[in-house]
Amino acid sequence: MDQPSRPPSVDRLAHGLAATLGLPHAAGVDIARRAIADGWRTEAEVLAAGRQWRRGLLLPVINASGVLAHTNLGRAPLGLDLAATPTNLEFDLETGERGSRQRGIGALLAALCGAESAIVVNNNAAAVLLAVAALAGGRQVLVSRGESVEIGGGFRVPEVVAQSGAALVDVGTTNRTRLADYAAAIDRAGAAVALTLKVHPSNYRVEGFVEATTVAELATLPVPVVVDVGSGLIDANCPWLDGPPPAWLAGEPAVRQTLAAGAALVTFSGDKLLGGPQAGIVAGRADLVEACARHPLARALRPGGHVIAALQQVALAYLGRSVARDLPFWRMAGAPLDALRSRAGALVDAVGAGTVVDTEAIPGAGSAPGAVIPSAGVRLDGDVTTALRRLDRPVVARRIQQATMADLRSVDPADDAALAEAIRRVLA
Repeated sequence: MDQPSRPPSVDRLAHGLAATLGLPHAAGVDIARRAIADGWRTEAEVLAAGRQWRRGLLLPVINASGVLAHTNLGRAPLGLDLAATPTNLEFDLETGERGSRQRGIGALLAALCGAESAIVVNNNAAAVLLAVAALAGGRQVLVSRGESVEIGGGFRVPEVVAQSGAALVDVGTTNRTRLADYAAAIDRAGAAVALTLKVHPSNYRVEGFVEATTVAELATLPVPVVVDVGSGLIDANCPWLDGPPPAWLAGEPAVRQTLAAGAALVTFSGDKLLGGPQAGIVAGRADLVEACARHPLARALRPGGHVIAALQQVALAYLGRSVARDLPFWRMAGAPLDALRSRAGALVDAVGAGTVVDTEAIPGAGSAPGAVIPSAGVRLDGDVTTALRRLDRPVVARRIQQATMADLRSVDPADDAALAEAIRRVLA
């Protein structure tokens, strides 16, 4: 078709974007003006610009990657249905005075963790920062060289400690750190040492000629032990599941056992193995938790009411033993392999293409590094991962060589029909 002699009407284009894509009129006007300024004259080109703009917003995605808590897809999926009504977030219903947003959720999490007290901040990096700032500002923090790590998003232990106002002291070596290394550092610096910080290297493993100091050993030192367990496994025994703990959790540190071993405080994420929203939890000794709560950073790092409501829902699910039913992460992790194979077969039948294959899913989000969970999915010939991502409801699948793998362990069974329709579209 010939290009029009003059640009189309901005207002008409904006109304078209609203009718076709549901974009707000103001956004449609801006998109149309930018498109015309860039030399795009046809309505189809402006519509493509509108689709691209919308894809920059949060959209529901079908996660067929086999990564259960996918960091780039929001980690642990969690639904939250709240009525548009005021809550007693910071209101004491007994006294009629201002209350604490930490009181109720702190009590629930403390009971869940087997701790004296607990508070919530906005992520685990914030939890580590607050704990170190409150307990060691202006003093020394001992960290094994093998645990002075960087995890996803540029979280580096040395930088977090520096921001807290404390001084990090490396002890031991990269592969071997003994209790004597910590004791020698305390003997040298005396009262300048405020605490030891033990960090779980959640997204990698060091194997071979290695030695680490246990929490129980560190607890014999004359300074508190703060342990970043990272992934938020509450109890190594997984009492919320039927049967024994799954094999893929072997070796993963758990909150209750870490506190029982002598940790003064533990910090962990809410949106990994806990299966909740993005949050950081500090749990342990009441006096140390109170010191964290009183620190000026606590207000800057506190979570909003919706996060607290979501965490309350998660904590009640654990305490009520309804985790396997109510938390999507644990539903996915615990799905029987035969059920996944059956769903994969039904998907192949619905699409009329593909092959049912066994595969391996992973917990994701830096949890249980190296662990895999037996799974099943559908293998499609050719790489159609880009086409799947470009659908109105994107599908994130895995590319394996020149084939596409849709792993069903990370897909909600309610989305199987939508996944089948998506595959049919890209194969058409």
